[in-house]
Amino acid sequence: MRSEERHAQWKSLVPILYDWLANHNLVWPSLSCRWGPQLELGSFKSRQRIYLTEQTDGSCPNTLVVFNCEVIKPRAAAAEHISQFSEETRSPFVKKHKTIIHPGEVNRIRELPQNSKIVATHTDSPEVYIWNLETQPNRAALLGANHSRPDLVLTGHTGNAEFALALSPTSPLVLSGGKDAKVILWSIEDQITAGKDSSPSRFATSSGARPIWNSGGSASTSEKPPSTSSSAIGPQGVFVGHTATVEDVQFRPSSSQEFCSVGDDSSLILWDARAGTTPANRVERAHDTDLHCVDWNFHNENHLLTGSADTSVNLFDYRKLSANGLGVPVETFRGHSAAVLCVQWCPDRASVFGSSAEDGLLNIWDVDKVNKAEEERYRRMKGHSPPPGLFFQHAGHRDKVVDFHWDSCDPWTVLSVSDDCDTPNGGGTLQIWRMNDMIYRPEDEVLAEVGSAFSQPNSNSAATGA
Repeated sequence: MRSEERHAQWKSLVPILYDWLANHNLVWPSLSCRWGPQLELGSFKSRQRIYLTEQTDGSCPNTLVVFNCEVIKPRAAAAEHISQFSEETRSPFVKKHKTIIHPGEVNRIRELPQNSKIVATHTDSPEVYIWNLETQPNRAALLGANHSRPDLVLTGHTGNAEFALALSPTSPLVLSGGKDAKVILWSIEDQITAGKDSSPSRFATSSGARPIWNSGGSASTSEKPPSTSSSAIGPQGVFVGHTATVEDVQFRPSSSQEFCSVGDDSSLILWDARAGTTPANRVERAHDTDLHCVDWNFHNENHLLTGSADTSVNLFDYRKLSANGLGVPVETFRGHSAAVLCVQWCPDRASVFGSSAEDGLLNIWDVDKVNKAEEERYRRMKGHSPPPGLFFQHAGHRDKVVDFHWDSCDPWTVLSVSDDCDTPNGGGTLQIWRMNDMIYRPEDEVLAEVGSAFSQPNSNSAATGA
């Protein structure tokens, strides 16, 4: 099926498949998207920050943009409203809050789990930048304007570090990989608190670097050009083991000293900083070609996902990663027709994950739904039945889905972004969506609800937004 036919079919099914959907047209492509902190929680909707990038053509600066988003609560949106979204306009649910002029293009954003107002960014240079998005000045993105000053600059790479970036869930540590084939670890503990109290008194400055958190907001609307100097921090550790560009990194959820990395050398490497800077474990051929992404399951730390240019996603068991140097995945998921760009476990269910790819699809999988009968049927049908484990396919984007992020504040709500430069309209597309809960809830619950609805035809069902 051609992409336009697929998109038209998807659009006709939107009121059935989705509990809520918002489409926001972007003038410039965005290569990364993240949820920020929740600002307000109401009965029918909440308000939450969204972080996006803008990659321009040089006629105006590249930017890091903060939006405020109204997130509609489950079963609160009318089906007519869901189906009437416009692909050519900006969503009324998404409002720009602040613009930061970024030094160079912005390839990746990752937020600090202990304080999601603090983010790290990767660009087309060896440095990693740290930003406090609450206290950074709001800037006008005009041609020739000076770039905003990062709160911290992390140094250590000897080649450009463009995509591999992670922040530890347990400590204020930053992990990066680059074209120099190195994985580098930094601590920003002296500059930022790891606790919930954002009082300035909580910040140590024994290193002489200024703290990057300031509870005052007087600078947030300043239009003055930033200075060219920022506090620089060198690495805590440099880890050598890859033989080509490192494409993605991820911390073990329960440990700030254990992490993994994948790269263009087709390898998956596990590291333990307590044991030194050489690999703790290594899978030489985790896939047949370049690896683009990796994620570690927060609920089950034995499970890791890898996504590859070979169009597949592999599930590995930490306890048995390889045999004779070759990857031995527990399962291989094949539901894309182009390179996989992002994989991410669902925070709401241990067995569920998403994968996005250059084919414009964002697939949602359930490991628990994979069984031998499904696999045999898929082989027998030669790909004409859904791949084992695939239970939802978001086909709302017209071009490659470069990034997505599950919302930890609002269950089953996803933020996704596509780079639409190869389409007639160009630019990019941001979509915020939540599938109909009847798709992922237990079958007996769904059947009971449907049976109840049919037995009471005159009742005002709460499911009108499903």
